[in-house]
Amino acid sequence: MKGATGAVRLSPDLVAALLEGSGEGIVLSDAEGVVTLANAVAVRLVPRVEPGLHVPAPLDSVPSAPEGRTVIHGGRAIRIRTEAVGDGRLAWYLTDLSAARRTEFLLEAGRRLSASLNPDRCARAATELGADFLSDVAIVLLPPTSRRRMEWVRAVAGRYGPEEGTLPAAAAAEVPGLTDALAGLRHGVAGQQDPGGAPDWLLPEGFGPAGHLLVLPLPGNGVPAGAIVLARGAGRSPFDDDDQAMARDLATRAGAAISAASLFREQSTINTILTGDLLPPDLPEIEGMRLAGRLRASQQAGAIGGDFYDVYLPDAAPDSGIVERPPLVILGDVCGKGARAAVLAGQVRHSLRTLLLLESRPDRLLELLNRSLLASPSPNSYVTMILAALRTAPGDHVLVDLAVAGHPPPLVLRRDGTVEEVAVRGSILGALKKITLRPATLDLAPGEVCLLYSDGITEAFGGPSGREMYGEARLKEALATCAGMPAEALVERLEQLSTEWLGGGRGGQQDDRALLAVRAGTGRTETSW
Repeated sequence: MKGATGAVRLSPDLVAALLEGSGEGIVLSDAEGVVTLANAVAVRLVPRVEPGLHVPAPLDSVPSAPEGRTVIHGGRAIRIRTEAVGDGRLAWYLTDLSAARRTEFLLEAGRRLSASLNPDRCARAATELGADFLSDVAIVLLPPTSRRRMEWVRAVAGRYGPEEGTLPAAAAAEVPGLTDALAGLRHGVAGQQDPGGAPDWLLPEGFGPAGHLLVLPLPGNGVPAGAIVLARGAGRSPFDDDDQAMARDLATRAGAAISAASLFREQSTINTILTGDLLPPDLPEIEGMRLAGRLRASQQAGAIGGDFYDVYLPDAAPDSGIVERPPLVILGDVCGKGARAAVLAGQVRHSLRTLLLLESRPDRLLELLNRSLLASPSPNSYVTMILAALRTAPGDHVLVDLAVAGHPPPLVLRRDGTVEEVAVRGSILGALKKITLRPATLDLAPGEVCLLYSDGITEAFGGPSGREMYGEARLKEALATCAGMPAEALVERLEQLSTEWLGGGRGGQQDDRALLAVRAGTGRTETSW
């Protein structure tokens, strides 16, 4: 209730609850120095403080000073502030600096160990944390490699940057408890070790003998991530219970970080190997013509997707008696997006490479590929594709034998800027047992271009409204403006126009986009038009 002055008078029970809920230790004494109140935090930090008894050490040695003083009591660093509260009574406020140090350590450990997905950087961060908060020297040793060598990282308090190196795996036996720690054993010998058994290589030059040694495993994801060794000089205090708890916390966090980073690196390496075969190839130089291509996966798919192109060059030796097949250019689009579509695209490319050992005619290749897709255990193995066999002809002409399966027909850019659509059609692959194909042969004069493209170009939604389809008409108009351009410049311009159109889509759903241009001639005839 309120008194005459308006001040709120709290009940004794409420006051006691507030004091017990404080993160600081609080002790009150009367004018005779007898304790009248001590909350639980104060009793934990100074066990001898008890109501009814005189104020014990170290409180009795701290004068009334609001700024306080730090003392070491019971192995803890405690900051004690003393204030007069009237009528000769005193209040002591106790802050456990060890707890504050632990909070700072946890925050810093979380920040440093989560900052990288590189296992070596995580190991360096672990040693720096150990040297900054727990020891004079911290060493992380990683599990032995297939060559029976260990990588190690060592940080020294007060020195900039950790040191790194390798050791024979047998050297682990020279450090007490290290062999078991590297094996992931968390109990038994793990913990404080005999510092006299530390070999010379463990500590930096000029450090002197170790006074205290702590060896702990770095637990990983099912397998040990390594071990950490913490060393203090002979003049330092030993690792107390709080130090060891922080060290175990550091080991757990560092092991998890190194293990996750190692797994990420392994998966990244595997992904690089696998996707390397799914990315479009470097286009080769073919006599009498020029090739250029662009492939852009959808935003959701990343670097790979369902659109693809490839070039298969003749591989028969001139004296083998086998009629040399012409170079074959393909551009296709499989059902779906992302990794699953990219895998199917890779399978199609490899299947064609195998089928080319038996067949070279584009229409017959599509029929064989359709049978292969129908037999595939993967659902929805649908593919649209253009196959173009390239032959040189007199007068620097290029003949293109085309077969199309469910794909947009190619466009031809003539020398006068006219754009034509090739009358070639066919059924989608992987859906019907019997497909219908209408192949055609295209004659390209020097400087003329045959453009293969995927429907991700014409069906892109964007423009001023963000909801308008790009369409074949705009593609033909854009292609007409590319007359006389080299093949590389042509596909670059068309991709740029497509991207600008998509920019109006405000980041909406996009499809994969592919362009491949075949230009007759070597480029020397361009200026003679």
